[in-house]
Amino acid sequence: MFKRMLQAFGVGGPTVDTVLHDPNCRPGGQLSGEVRLSGGSSDVEIEHVTLSLVTRMEVEHGDSEHNTAVEFFRVAVAGRFQLREGEARSIPFQLPVPWETPLTIVGGAPLRGMSVGVRTELSVAKAVDKGDLDAVHVHPLPSQDAVLEAFGRLGFQFRNADVERGHLHGVRQELPFYQEIEFFPPGQYAGRINEVELTFVANPSELVVVLEADKRGGLFRSGGDAFGRFHLAHQEAERTDWAAHLDGWIGQAAGRMAQHYGNQPGYGQQGYGHGGGHPQHYRDHDDDHGRRGGGMGVGGMVAAGAAGVVGGFVAAEMIDEVGDFFGGDDE
Repeated sequence: MFKRMLQAFGVGGPTVDTVLHDPNCRPGGQLSGEVRLSGGSSDVEIEHVTLSLVTRMEVEHGDSEHNTAVEFFRVAVAGRFQLREGEARSIPFQLPVPWETPLTIVGGAPLRGMSVGVRTELSVAKAVDKGDLDAVHVHPLPSQDAVLEAFGRLGFQFRNADVERGHLHGVRQELPFYQEIEFFPPGQYAGRINEVELTFVANPSELVVVLEADKRGGLFRSGGDAFGRFHLAHQEAERTDWAAHLDGWIGQAAGRMAQHYGNQPGYGQQGYGHGGGHPQHYRDHDDDHGRRGGGMGVGGMVAAGAAGVVGGFVAAEMIDEVGDFFGGDDE
């Protein structure tokens, strides 16, 4: 970020230059850098210097939708101090990156539709200036990379990515939104599945992988969506043969296998999750409800087991809606 005059303080006010040592990071990591302040034409009392992480979130209202800036993490890096006329001051910082931070880089390339930035906020005599955003490049965790690479090996093509407001049923979230990464299916699913959406919810101990397959009508009577959810420790997710798991799950969603698996002998003999466990129940489920309003792309999930990888399909009914974060208006 170039040095800029703080607009809220007028001509002759202080200037700020926020410098990131490295704009590349991963969820659960941290960003470091320094905020460089230069005093203006007179002494000023700085009340605080605050850094925040900001992304763009999609909000739906009825048949319309819009994007809004949402601040999802903030921390004060300096309290009250006096910045003298012409003084140069540097404030070092370390900014934690939440585990649920949306990804912006996959395979070394920007993820279309995604942006995350660091915003610098200064307060002087009750006047607050929210500085320009410094772009941050959020790379996948190794556990997330394993899943993304499997999509590539199976022939899926990236379509788009966005951040949607809401909470996923049965998944513990710290943030009021989730990221959806959308893929076009490979040729073998053409005519049966429109797209597959992938959502990650990470925390220090595990990775939750949420899938939504948008099914075409006809073969499935009314079409609809199928949902799956998988829980693994990060190290286990790195070792998992995701291509095999995803191919099996998507094959079920496309109708290549029988509609009910939970009670059939011999199902689920592959090793899934901890200790060779496996999903206790997979069920294809028609969804006559589709998406609900309020920006909820993934309607609902249900866990089918207590350990290792768990998965299942449910109708798009179980979602927890939340209001707009920080006012819900573009900033």
